[in-house]
Amino acid sequence: MAQAASVYPPLEDRPTKETICLFDVDGTLTPARGVRKASAMFLYVDASPQMLQLLSALRHKCAIGFVGGSDLIKQQEQLGTPEIPVTSLFDFCFSENGLTAFRLGQQLAGQSFIGWLGEDKYKQLVNFCLRYISEIDCPVKRGTFVEFRNGMINISPIGRNCSLRERNDFEAYDKTHHIREKFVAALKEKFSDLGLTFSIGGQISFDVFPTGWDKTHCLQHIEGEKKISGVDYKTIHFFGDKTSKGGNDYEIYEDERTVGHSVRNPEDTIKELIKMFDL
Repeated sequence: MAQAASVYPPLEDRPTKETICLFDVDGTLTPARGVRKASAMFLYVDASPQMLQLLSALRHKCAIGFVGGSDLIKQQEQLGTPEIPVTSLFDFCFSENGLTAFRLGQQLAGQSFIGWLGEDKYKQLVNFCLRYISEIDCPVKRGTFVEFRNGMINISPIGRNCSLRERNDFEAYDKTHHIREKFVAALKEKFSDLGLTFSIGGQISFDVFPTGWDKTHCLQHIEGEKKISGVDYKTIHFFGDKTSKGGNDYEIYEDERTVGHSVRNPEDTIKELIKMFDL
């Protein structure tokens, strides 16, 4: 997988015609978040060598891409290396649900959440979130409760700077006390007129973005490939672990344009790919 895109057949010459495999990142290509590294406090667990080798083999058969809610920096930490940009390892890279998009290493046109919502409404939303978080009773609170991204905001009641143990403890606490579920319900009631979607994902947070800017947003780029290379992707496989209603993979998993595959972890993804593509 550590080779340049040029060593792979052109998109129109891949043996499995008109087929692309799209992958969620956290819990699908990489394990859950939270491993400590020397270069930063709390980054993400890397994809395993076996996963990267399998993706490389798959890329010789059909197009591959990832779509995640995080920004490209985090996905670079998970899937790339200091020497190898993640955008060279996939044909299509969709960060922030495709609002930041790359095709064969070249960036495509993107969109901005704050540009869509406006500064005044954005401040009202953030102020409400911070007040709400101040009144939440959970075992611990750390820092970075609202993370601003290009196409969304990510809200964490415990704070994204928590440790791996604190992250796991909060996930267990949340399953019993439904902290995020209640938070989302309050936001839906308060901001019902803004046209926003609230999507719970991962262990400690949820995303807020304009309705329609979920992971299905990336499919417009897949459909647009026909005008670029002539490839009309009639089969779009999607692999994700948060595919139940309310999860951040649900919309694209259920979309009529995709063939959805629900996986439990990266090992499950590997088994599915080996079985499906005889890798």
